[in-house]
Amino acid sequence: MCATLLVAASAVLAAGRLDLKAITRGDFVGERLARVMPMADGESYAQISKDGKKVVKYSYRTGKQLAVLFDADAVRGASISSVDGYTISPDGKRMLIQTNTKRIYRRSFTAEYYIYMLGNSMVEPLSDGGPQQAPVFSPDGNMIAFVRDNNIYLVKLLYDNAESQVTKDGKRGEVINGVPDWVYEEEFATNSSLVFTADSRQLCWIRYDETEVKEYAMQLFRGSTPALDEYASYPGEYRYKYPVAGEQNSKVAVYSFDIKSRQTRQMQLPLDADGYIPRIEATADPTKVAVFTLNRRQDILSIYMANPLSTVCQLAVQDKGEKYIKQEAVSAVKITPRHILLPSDRDGYMHLYLYTLAGQLRRQVTSGKYEVTDVYGYNEATGDVYYAANTLGPQDRQVYVTHQNGKTERLTVKEGCNSATFSTGYKYFINSWSDKDNPVVYTINNNSGKQLATLLDNKELKEKMAASGIGTREMFSFTTSEGVKLNGWMVKPADFDPARRYPVIMFQYGGPGNQQVLNSWNIGMCGQGAVLEHYMAQQGYVVVCVDGRGTGGRGAEFEKCTYLCLGELEAKDQVETALWLAAQPFVDKDRIGIWGWSYGGWNTLMSMSEGRPVFRAGVAIAPPTSWRFYDTVYSERYMRTPNENPQGYDEVNPIARASKLSGALLICHGLADDNVHFQNTAEYTEALVQADKDFRELIYVNRNHSISGGNTRNHLFRQALNFFNAEMK
Repeated sequence: MCATLLVAASAVLAAGRLDLKAITRGDFVGERLARVMPMADGESYAQISKDGKKVVKYSYRTGKQLAVLFDADAVRGASISSVDGYTISPDGKRMLIQTNTKRIYRRSFTAEYYIYMLGNSMVEPLSDGGPQQAPVFSPDGNMIAFVRDNNIYLVKLLYDNAESQVTKDGKRGEVINGVPDWVYEEEFATNSSLVFTADSRQLCWIRYDETEVKEYAMQLFRGSTPALDEYASYPGEYRYKYPVAGEQNSKVAVYSFDIKSRQTRQMQLPLDADGYIPRIEATADPTKVAVFTLNRRQDILSIYMANPLSTVCQLAVQDKGEKYIKQEAVSAVKITPRHILLPSDRDGYMHLYLYTLAGQLRRQVTSGKYEVTDVYGYNEATGDVYYAANTLGPQDRQVYVTHQNGKTERLTVKEGCNSATFSTGYKYFINSWSDKDNPVVYTINNNSGKQLATLLDNKELKEKMAASGIGTREMFSFTTSEGVKLNGWMVKPADFDPARRYPVIMFQYGGPGNQQVLNSWNIGMCGQGAVLEHYMAQQGYVVVCVDGRGTGGRGAEFEKCTYLCLGELEAKDQVETALWLAAQPFVDKDRIGIWGWSYGGWNTLMSMSEGRPVFRAGVAIAPPTSWRFYDTVYSERYMRTPNENPQGYDEVNPIARASKLSGALLICHGLADDNVHFQNTAEYTEALVQADKDFRELIYVNRNHSISGGNTRNHLFRQALNFFNAEMK
């Protein structure tokens, strides 16, 4: 009987604990609405089914299923195992089905696409010439353009899917047509540079000549999961164009192709020889294609209206930013049939400005000491502007509408983080809401904010987390010795005893404009309700995250104060956080650790070598260690070029401060990291060796910046926790 009770008690204990493998396996990832697409009727939306086999149509008014638009198990002509993505033609007659997707970099991929006529059971391949990239329908729905092997192709659907080649100069490592190069994709958040004009008569695209961009080579080994058998005896390499700070970028230009005459023209775009073209977008006027440009310093954004026939480009809107223009602002610009909705922090906070397509300022839509955090669009019929903003505080996100008369209404009711997917015509929106204690809940609301239906509430996930013996998530603020107020969150063990003194692990990122301190379920190293942090808390730690200077949500002055000197103030604020924690009665001041990934790895190294020895141990994952090794667009946006700012590049970095490293260090990196190259860790660890500093190093074969695949992520986190346990327990 006693043995039975002991077994039962053990089972309860096991059920009340988190498991690292379960976390990295994704057992605590909540349900999400996959690939929601508003349909043209304004009353319905489409979505991929849970099993990935169907595209289903739902009512915006009720949330109920209306029809199955596509079923992979019921089609003829091809075997499609799963639907990775889909696009519905503007006329609503056809659907482009994406399958067999293969990732290239963060946003780019190739896939096999199939054309499906709605209401028919037959699917046809978009092309038999090999996988495609970035396909786009013409506005009349009768053509599809796509990219293959750096060239643009055109398929005419009314002519038995006749395929023709639009460009012929595309070549790997030299010229790319219609899709961005590595640095444009990574730093301007785009994977397509190809549009039709509104009358479906012209194709327009950005051409990238990367001939003079220097190559970076990564060594590849056989490895495992997947195994690269061709490198079983000798390693191979992967080479690609990667411009580091101060070096040559791709030379960019905009071209048009007249589909009827097959004539190609280059737009007369006013662009500096070293300027950028981060975006190209169609407008409702066939004589106008919106082309966005940035100067190399990235403090002047210009939007031109290019005429594809005359090739004349007229300046519509220009925004000059103090220090730099945020990439998020460029990505959030909305081109409507008659207007341009422009986000700008010109008055110190990110707000919205409404212009005509010709460039006349109609009005400033929002104002005040808060930030617009997302832009949903402008209703031409009513003059209403829809967006998200943090008016309730930096950690919060609410959905708003500002009417033409200036009146603003809040459309979401719960504090936390809200985001919206609006219907065509803005009559309805799907709202996703979460806070630090509640997983994402999806509801349908009308454009007055009234909730019409709940689509998904993740109730089972919340119960599962509660049953795992998790502790508490708390928000807090404090003021540093320099008088700077900082915001943070803290995870404590379920059996937290204020009379005890706990070791602390600080998690942070700290990069420009980023925010980790949000009243959101998606907080922490892995998100998922800070599940990894709760796992750490169950090992006896208090876990803390603080957003220092340079992070977002608090206006341009707070965010851009790190300009030309990345790492200096961010590290000071993490050290100040450790000092504040050390003064708390429940913290063991001699056992404070810090860790982070990517910029968070940089910040870890900078904080551990800031000069004040407050950290017992740290783990830096995939860290940059000198901005001279990182790409042009990101590095120069915040640092200018190395020639302009040699002191910022060479004196404020972990390599230069290697001799000041204090505390035990574990550094981890993937050998095939195309983003933050292994070069960063190699050069930094050499500096540590020469400074006679002890450290541990973990290298992951063939892994990119995400350091994932097979058992990799589980191993990475286990090693990090084992390291903290060994050094801090």
